[in-house]
Amino acid sequence: MRDEYDVIVVGAGPAGSIAAQHAAAQCDVLLVEKRQAIGEPIRCAEGVPLWQSPIFPKSFSEYVQPDPNWIASEVRRIRATSPDGTTIEVSSETFGVDGPLAFIIERKLFDRQLAKDAARAGADIMVRTRASGLIIDENVVKGVRANRLGDEFELTAKVVIAADGLESQVGRWGGINTSLEAKDIASCAQYYAENVDVSQETVDLYYGSNIGGGYAWVFPKGDKTANVGLAVPGSRCGAKRPIDYLDEFAAKRFPSAQPIGLILGGIAISNELRTIVRNGLMLVGDAAHHTDPLTGGGIVPALESGTIAGKVASKAVRKNDPSERVLREYQTEYNHSFGTMRRLRYSCKELAVSLSDEEINRVMRVLNGIQPGELSLKSITMRFLRKDPRLLLKARQLV
Repeated sequence: MRDEYDVIVVGAGPAGSIAAQHAAAQCDVLLVEKRQAIGEPIRCAEGVPLWQSPIFPKSFSEYVQPDPNWIASEVRRIRATSPDGTTIEVSSETFGVDGPLAFIIERKLFDRQLAKDAARAGADIMVRTRASGLIIDENVVKGVRANRLGDEFELTAKVVIAADGLESQVGRWGGINTSLEAKDIASCAQYYAENVDVSQETVDLYYGSNIGGGYAWVFPKGDKTANVGLAVPGSRCGAKRPIDYLDEFAAKRFPSAQPIGLILGGIAISNELRTIVRNGLMLVGDAAHHTDPLTGGGIVPALESGTIAGKVASKAVRKNDPSERVLREYQTEYNHSFGTMRRLRYSCKELAVSLSDEEINRVMRVLNGIQPGELSLKSITMRFLRKDPRLLLKARQLV
């Protein structure tokens, strides 16, 4: 077994695998995954946007060529419902989009495809291999300590890319504070269910205190199956658990549905970390808190950060300079792509979780009937100014 590489990537989720793929174009790369099979267990609602808009600033198809083998359904309509039943609906037809607005994917198959792409690019892969520490010499990360089936060993590298998820251990070992405040974590529960009577081309979103003050989703996966879940922001968590809200929601909306699988977990709905690089170390995807704070979506930001990090790591290796100064190009480029928008979306998240049910109803009534040409910050602001200026005042106090 080799014990020396140019780049070691810890974690074979979307961010890690795509980083390994891009770095492997010109470097010797090792991708390590702690679980025995890449893509399992699934911890995701599995939706990815194709339609670029203020809601979804980046399209999934910018990073990955869609493959019918891992596409469960094509979404052509997105519908949001407020506590009083007011709805907002957008569709491919009304927005002049030739094709779907989003895909619901089979995450296990998708993750494995990304890992295969990394292997085909030249990366080595080790599964059931857990990073247990970093090798640090004179404040420079030089590799990882690992454990595979009880065997302890060291692997050296010029650059280590941490793709090990929420509150990254690898990041903490490298001196980066990856902890989160309670208000910046959403607790989630999701069923994969059969007998869900919904349109297979429609995503439904629901908002209000009856689902914990966050939002619930119904993502169709074909043949009357769907991911039915919800997220409760940390600032709204109490004695009632997310699974309790979900059981009530599912029983009311889909009384005939039967759960086939259950996912419980958390997602970051935080602002960006102050730094995501150190000498010899880079953080990507969930490890870098790159989930969208407004929607909780993490796949597209993971693909963006992994793509940039893999290319910058390769450049650092070729220059023989994995210093923080060189690796910071990754953070700068990512912030240029997502940074300003992300900070605005975090402020919008803070506003959204503060709204009462009646205020959510008012927001929906203002936005009901909005046209494609009005989907800009300026146009939306003017719409609120005309229809409900009191909501603008609240937004100004929080954003």
